Amino acid sequence: MKKRRYSEAQIFGILKEVESGMPVVNVARGHGVSQATIHRWKSKYSWMTLSQLRHLKALEEENARLKRIVAQQALDNELLKE
Repeated sequence: MKKRRYSEAQIFGILKEVESGMPVVNVARGHGVSQATIHRWKSKYSWMTLSQLRHLKALEEENARLKRIVAQQALDNELLKE
């Protein structure tokens, strides 16, 4: 089965359909995802807004970049000590 990547906007749109009262079964079938995926998205994203999610993703990317910089500097320091 082919894996799909849904954007944040698409995920929030799917969750809005579920919140509006449509059965999860029908929404899942309509978008080609499993019910478990919708429930996982609901538990993960239900407390945030789209702008908060985008801000969180940006912070995570920045954190990963900074961690790479620190790791590189640690390697450089280790080389200088030798």
